[in-house]
Amino acid sequence: MAKARKDLRGRALKPGEIQRKDDQRYMYSYTDPLGRRKFIYANDLTELREKEQKLQRDQLDGLDLYAAGKATINDTFDRYMSTKYELRDSTRDGYIYFYNHFVRENFGLKKLIDIKYSDVLQYYYYLLNELDVSISTVQTIHGLLHPTFELAVRDDIIRKNPSDGVIAEISKKTDKKAGIRHALTRDEQRVFMDYMAKHPVYYHWWPLFTVLLGTGMRIGECLGIRWEDLDFKERIVSVNHSVVFRYDSQRKNSTVTISLPKTKAGIRDIPMLDIVKDAFEIEKEEQAVSGGNQQVIDGMKGFVFCNRFKKVHNPQTVNDTIRRICKAYNSEELLNAKKENRDPIILPDFSCHHLRHTFATRLCETETNLKVIQDIMGHASIETTMNIYAEATQEMKKLSFQNLASKLDDIF
Repeated sequence: MAKARKDLRGRALKPGEIQRKDDQRYMYSYTDPLGRRKFIYANDLTELREKEQKLQRDQLDGLDLYAAGKATINDTFDRYMSTKYELRDSTRDGYIYFYNHFVRENFGLKKLIDIKYSDVLQYYYYLLNELDVSISTVQTIHGLLHPTFELAVRDDIIRKNPSDGVIAEISKKTDKKAGIRHALTRDEQRVFMDYMAKHPVYYHWWPLFTVLLGTGMRIGECLGIRWEDLDFKERIVSVNHSVVFRYDSQRKNSTVTISLPKTKAGIRDIPMLDIVKDAFEIEKEEQAVSGGNQQVIDGMKGFVFCNRFKKVHNPQTVNDTIRRICKAYNSEELLNAKKENRDPIILPDFSCHHLRHTFATRLCETETNLKVIQDIMGHASIETTMNIYAEATQEMKKLSFQNLASKLDDIF
């Protein structure tokens, strides 16, 4: 039987209670509704336990509010997040950021029990039409609200999930499709990279985007790559960590930390293509002149890519750069195509994650072993790999039949 812990006066301490040796203050640790570790302090044990009792009453009050059907969507979401013990900190922070940014101060204030299907549908249309957010953002929000409502259904607080079928309804009545990240076509990929490489302002982004398109790394994984993670002799890129930016809504600033990749499968080695090796070497030569990344993050240093402040790029900055490049290219392409009397090749609206999807598609076009593709991409589920493979091979099937049709035209 474990020996009971005691304070300096010999009094037994309850689980979670400790007395610090340096200043002899008492501390109680607990987990808040968002799954974060919190602490309360007191100068003596009696005061600490009074604070513990108040904390327990507050938590029971929240439970009574929920059980009585008086809870808001915010209350229910916080309760849902408190059940997600398996989430990594970076994933949890991302969920909370999205919820706080889009839901908490408006839709989240509504009473859970009053929400109907039409309320959710109207809210999603408001996001799309009034706030002009993308369908992928709406789907991310839906991915938080739907399980929140589902928790209330399972707890018998509400009878039906009011968000069931809402995304399908939006997709049916608009030209926007949810959850589909299309890869760039070969022509789109080519003109994007060619335009950037020759541009007097954007050319220095070429190594970073070449690595993204040539490895399929997630943006956080790519920004976290260090020189010591590269084996030029064996031609291997070792992915073993990720850079994570966390936004503090109260302080209105971001902090950067090191995290493990999104899943266990994310820890992997990626073969280094010739073009990727060239990109790394160009970046190394550039930094030999301008100076490399000077930032130290959680004890790690020597990051490959850096901004003008000698720090790692913020992923949002990279996405903003993609939009600026596409806008500049499309404007010039429309004029050039008109002058040359041809159809323009217009770049779509895309992000860093589309570049990962583009790499996966190019890989699927040449590789048939799904396990090899899954390993290189770091997919936790083979289903994710299969979905991309199915889309890629469908496009290849169309191309094959087009080639066949041209050959048959010569025969018939």
